[in-house]
This record gives sequence, C-alpha cells and structure tokens, in this order.
Amino acid sequence: MVNDVESGADSPESGAAMASARWSVLLLGVIAILFGVLFFVYPIPTLTLLATILGIYWLVNGVVVLLSLSGNKTGWGWKMLVGVLGILAGVTVLIYPFYSAVLIPTIYAIIIGVEGLVIGAIYLVQGFSGEGWGTAVLGVLSIIFGLILVAHPFIAALAFVLLLAGLAVVAGVAAIILALRMPG
Repeated sequence: MVNDVESGADSPESGAAMASARWSVLLLGVIAILFGVLFFVYPIPTLTLLATILGIYWLVNGVVVLLSLSGNKTGWGWKMLVGVLGILAGVTVLIYPFYSAVLIPTIYAIIIGVEGLVIGAIYLVQGFSGEGWGTAVLGVLSIIFGLILVAHPFIAALAFVLLLAGLAVVAGVAAIILALRMPG
C-alpha cells in the first residue's frame, strides 16, 4: 500500500525545516552583531579571545598532525615540521594571549604592506611599459598603501579590527532581515 502522505513543499516536515533555518539565520545574525559590537567596544580583549582560540587550534592541529605520522609516513619531514611549529605557536599564543592579539594582526599588516609594495612596483613598471596610465596609477596607490601598512602596522591592524566589526554588524543586520523575510 502506498503511503497517503506525500512529502513535498507543503508537508509539515518542510515547514519545520524552514522554521529551523529561519531561526538559525536569525541566531547567526544576532551573533554577528554581538561580535561586531564587542569588536567596536572592546577591540583588544575581543582580539585576545580570538587569538586564544587560534592558539588552541594551532596546538590541537599540531598534535593531530604529529599523531597522523603513526598511520601515514608520507611527507613525514613536512608533517613533523608543521606539527612541531603548530604546537610551539599554539603554546606561545596561549602563554602570551595579549601580546599575540597585538602581534598576529600586526605581522599580517606588515606582510600585506610588503605585498602591496611589490605589487605596486610591478604595476608601476607595467604602466610605464605600455599597459597604460590606469595601471601606473594603481601601482602608485598600491605603493602608498603598502608604505602606510609597513610604517604603521599596529594602526593598520586596529583599523582592520574595526573594519571587521563594521562588516560583522552589517552582515548581522542583513541576516536578521533575511530571517524575518523567510517563510515559516
């Protein structure tokens, strides 16, 4: 005998799934706004918390990579290096979470600044080699922003945190609006 209840778009199961999805999106929106507000109000403590979570991840990842050597010996040298560095980085971040919260974004800002200088130089050479003035202008702008990042990496890191805070609030508001517009 064929089942009398067909599952489809109007079934109770799909309605429950839609309501669950709606609440999930709404919850994610609220969490994003909370993180954004925390970043605005308490940028360094929030960054310290995130650095601590990153340290835990690096530590656990290092241990897992080293444990994987018992089952798979391919690339053992690289796995050993990644595992040991992961453990060292994780322990260091967990011992010094405040310094790590300042140092990690600062290092990223320096790396991005150096990359901006290199890319800017390449664009500048290409612009004067016949690519056009647009490429040369992009090269100059990239060099200027690269110099700013390298000269003031801590300020750039703090600006990055505030940018993330703004994006989190905007994404959270968008998620809440989407959740309110979802059926269910």
